[in-house]
Amino acid sequence: MKTAFYHDERCLWHSTGEHALILPVGGWVQPPAGAGHAESPESKRRFRNLLDVSGLAAQLDMRGGAPASREDMLRVHPSGYLDRFKALSDAGGGNAGIYSPFGAGSFEIAALSAGLAKQAVADVWARRVANAYVLSRPPGHHCLPEQSMGFCLLANIPIALEALRAEHGPLRVAVLDWDVHHGNGTQAVYYDRADTLTISIHQESCFPPGQGLASEHGAGAGLGANLNVPLLPGGGHQAYMDAMELLVLPALRAFAPDMIVVASGLDANGFDPLARMQAHSETFRAMTEQVKSLADTICDGRLLCVHEGGYAEVIVPFCGLAVLEALSGIRTAVVDPVLGLLQAQQPAPDFVTFQRDRLQQQADRLALPAGVA
Repeated sequence: MKTAFYHDERCLWHSTGEHALILPVGGWVQPPAGAGHAESPESKRRFRNLLDVSGLAAQLDMRGGAPASREDMLRVHPSGYLDRFKALSDAGGGNAGIYSPFGAGSFEIAALSAGLAKQAVADVWARRVANAYVLSRPPGHHCLPEQSMGFCLLANIPIALEALRAEHGPLRVAVLDWDVHHGNGTQAVYYDRADTLTISIHQESCFPPGQGLASEHGAGAGLGANLNVPLLPGGGHQAYMDAMELLVLPALRAFAPDMIVVASGLDANGFDPLARMQAHSETFRAMTEQVKSLADTICDGRLLCVHEGGYAEVIVPFCGLAVLEALSGIRTAVVDPVLGLLQAQQPAPDFVTFQRDRLQQQADRLALPAGVA
C-alpha cells in the first residue's frame, strides 16, 4: 500500500471575493495589486505543483472523492445553516458567519472538500491505503455547526468521521490540530463526547481571540477528551517539539484511538502573514514522523492529514512536502530554500526554556481528567 493524496482542481475554484488579506475592499481598504484574500488557491496549487515537479506525486496513490451528501452534512450541521449557505451560494455568494466570505457555487465546492476528507477517512479505515493527505479547500476546522467562521464553510473532518461511524458503528478517534489557529469548530462538535479526543496546538490568543484556553478540557461525557496547547508567539520549532513530547503524544497514547486524523494547517511557518510562530518545514516533518510512529504502534497505522490553513504562498509547499515525505517515507531531492534562514531566526534559549516550563506546568496540572494523558 502507498500513501494516498486526495485532491480535486475544483476545490481551487472556490472564490472569496475581492479582499486585501482578510479585509473586504471598500472604504479605507484599497483593492490589492496582487493576491487579494489570504485564503487564496495559490498556496495549495503551488503545494500540488511541487509534488509533481519533485517526482513525489508519481510515487503516491493519487485519488479523488465524491461530494459529501446533505445526509452527511446533517450529522454535523443543522438544516437551517445548510439552507442559508446554499441560498447565498446560489445567489452569487456572501458570508454565512464570521470572516468566511464565499462566491457563487461555493456550497458545492465545500461539499466536495468535505467529500475528499470523507473518502480518505473511509480508505484509511479499510486499509485500502497506507495513510493519506487530503488537499481540501475550503478548510473546515473553524466551522461551527450553526455558522461558518475563519474561512471555513463546512466542518470537513467531523463530517468525514460521522459518515464513517454511521457505517461502522462506534469508533474512538483522535483529531490532532497543528494549524496555528485554534481548532474551535472541531472542539465545539466534540466537546461533550467521549469518543473523540480533540487536541489543538496553536498560537495563544491568535484566532479566534480568547478561545483555545488550556483550561478547556471538555464537558459532560467528554470531560478530559479535549486538550488545548496554547503556545507563546515566536516559540519556534522547539516549542512544537516540547508540546509533542510533554502533552500531545502522551494524550494520544492514553486515549488509544482507532484512528488519528491531523488537521494539517501549515500556517505556523515563520513567513505566514496571519501568525507569528517561527516554525519551519522540519517542524512539520518531525511532528508527522512522531505521529506516524505512534499510529503504527497504537492504531495499525490508521493516520491521515486533512489540509487546513497556510497563507505564505511560497513557503507552504515546502512544509506540505515535508509532511508528505514523512507520511510516505520517500525523501525527494527538494531543498527548502528558507529553512536555514528560519533556523537562524529561532528564539533565544531563555525563551525556549520559559515556554517548556509553561508546558511542563500544564502537563503537571492536568494529571489528566478522564485519563487523557
